[in-house]
Amino acid sequence: MADGEPVPGSLFIYAPNKVAPAVFSALFAISGVGHIWQCYHYKCFKLVGLHSLCAIVFAAGYALREYATFDLNYIYSTKNLLIFIISQVFIFICPPLLELANYHVLGRVFYYVPYNAPLPPGRVLSIFGGLLAIVELLNSLGVAFTANISSTPSKQEMGKSLTLAALAIQLVVIVIFVVLASIFHWRCAKAKLRSKAVSTSLTALYISMALIFVRCIYRLVEHLGNTTVRLKDLESLKQLSPILRYEWYFYVFEAVLMLVNSVLWNVWNPGRYLPGNHQVYLSRDGIEVQGEEGADRRPLLAKAGHVLTFGIFFGRKKESSPFEELHDYPGAK
Repeated sequence: MADGEPVPGSLFIYAPNKVAPAVFSALFAISGVGHIWQCYHYKCFKLVGLHSLCAIVFAAGYALREYATFDLNYIYSTKNLLIFIISQVFIFICPPLLELANYHVLGRVFYYVPYNAPLPPGRVLSIFGGLLAIVELLNSLGVAFTANISSTPSKQEMGKSLTLAALAIQLVVIVIFVVLASIFHWRCAKAKLRSKAVSTSLTALYISMALIFVRCIYRLVEHLGNTTVRLKDLESLKQLSPILRYEWYFYVFEAVLMLVNSVLWNVWNPGRYLPGNHQVYLSRDGIEVQGEEGADRRPLLAKAGHVLTFGIFFGRKKESSPFEELHDYPGAK
């Protein structure tokens, strides 16, 4: 790892480690292949497909970082800068998507025990997916601006502000997530509902959100310090936040945490526990019941859009009020 001594002209500030990116790229690729196989095996692409996507994007991001470690490819040039920016964007856009994936799983758990859900299951992804879409936009722009260290200090400062805003919203969304999951968990415990599908999924969700929360705190602390990079000014580089100057912070609080999160869902893939059809729910007496599903009259493009936006947009129009959704489960009464 780098010893914190800045290297003038380095896009990373330091001379990056040559082994770590290859290791993490390979591990994320293995995890990604595992996710893809599990999605196929358990027929749960719609439920946890984002984990497959993020693992592959992570692998690509670290592969590009590995490329940058050789032959001084980390020294500023137009080509190297482009590769550096793409690598940074690939690595940093995934955590908000993983947070969205967690909300997707939470929504499916709510569908499974709808009478204990603190809000209609169908609204979980649409509400918080919209918030996380804003986070992703702010995060992507922020990373692009801050990674482009050839830009003016004002643009880097703008990127820092956008990233801080994205992280702040992420933290708020995580807190809301924990509150909703805790209310649901408490209601299930109060009702003495014992279900491996519920308990295992919630445990995995709590751990995953804790990992993402710690990662967000790390990124927040990083951007609260001095982050304005002047490539050729050695004294200025020495004044940067230690989190930027020491590479091990990145690998411990970014790479390792997100790899653990990916492996976590390999081990506790919700497709193993939750029914593939969200119309299947658990009645109060602990018996799985198949609900009725109306005909889907949406055009093919709308259906495709619904899948591609992970259920956020192009949903079915409900004849009843969305908040009457919890009363649509006869076995839950």
